[in-house]
Amino acid sequence: MRIAYVHFYVEDAIIWRDWFVHHLDFELDDADTPSFPPGRGDITHTRTEVVKSGSVCFMLSSALSSTSPVTEYLRQHPPGVVDVAFEVENLSAIITLVTAYGVKFVQQPLVKFQKDKQIDETYSNQAQIIAWGGLTHTLLEKQSRNTQKYSSTSSIQAIDHLVLNVAVGDLQAAVSWYENILGFRQRQKFNIQTEHSALHSQVMVSPDGEVQLAINEPATPNSQIQEFLNINRGAGIQHIALQTNDIIDRIAQFRARGLSFLPIFKSYYSQLQQRANLPVKSNELIAIAEQEILVDWKEDFPNALLLQIFTQPIFSQPTFFFEFIERRKSAQGFGEGNFRALFEAMELEQIKRGSLEIGEEKVNKQ
Repeated sequence: MRIAYVHFYVEDAIIWRDWFVHHLDFELDDADTPSFPPGRGDITHTRTEVVKSGSVCFMLSSALSSTSPVTEYLRQHPPGVVDVAFEVENLSAIITLVTAYGVKFVQQPLVKFQKDKQIDETYSNQAQIIAWGGLTHTLLEKQSRNTQKYSSTSSIQAIDHLVLNVAVGDLQAAVSWYENILGFRQRQKFNIQTEHSALHSQVMVSPDGEVQLAINEPATPNSQIQEFLNINRGAGIQHIALQTNDIIDRIAQFRARGLSFLPIFKSYYSQLQQRANLPVKSNELIAIAEQEILVDWKEDFPNALLLQIFTQPIFSQPTFFFEFIERRKSAQGFGEGNFRALFEAMELEQIKRGSLEIGEEKVNKQ
């Protein structure tokens, strides 16, 4: 299994196409890509643009008229991810499970493929099912076993993982859904608690380990997960992590292009140096600190290093954002230190927005 593409509904597809090209060095893609509705010349109510980097494919759709499904979606939700498409080995087996568990199919598929494009030679069949909140999953059965190739010089190489936020009490149900329908299995579990708020998180992986999905549930009413659910008006994708192989230079480039990132606590890097077996040399740590990149490792496997950084929300509402991640020496999973640091950095943003209130003295200390 792999993520074939992610579909966003936005207010203006052209503006966001250009945003991805300018800020993240994505490339325009006019061939071998999904089109909605089929045939660009036949578009009447929806415009779709496609951008790619490495193996990452993003579809960006906006409404051309009130009859577009984008119009209705944006009445109910802020811009964001509406569909995550998975390439699967045995579509008919999944359809059997979907039917057995009573999962609903989308009657009119939002995504079809141009018959004269190469992608129709790769995917012979498809289905689309309703998942959580406004989210759907398009399931594509791959016939060709050719490995997807892309340039190693791409700024972004692949999607590392996605994060889904669900309502309080829904975590176990969502975990069971992905286990039963798509064969995901549980990996790591986190219960993050600070002085101010908390969340529960379960990391899921696809049967072949290629797709990682973290599912978050608020553990307190003022949790940033609850804030997301309130503003998004339901469950949804909170962020997508994008792999890069040279995160320090890439983030410096993205900053120069105007991309904004979450600031990190000033004490973070001094605390980092107090941990055992710090696997980063002093000159590189200075560069990492300048870019405010998070660092995590397991002390018994110090060379397996996680480097992560998170953008500010990219849309006008504080919902969806991107993560950039570099995994050195095949580092697996997620580090709790980075998870907590992200949670605390997002709490600071909540304080700035006024959605999380704490004492003035505590704010000054941070």
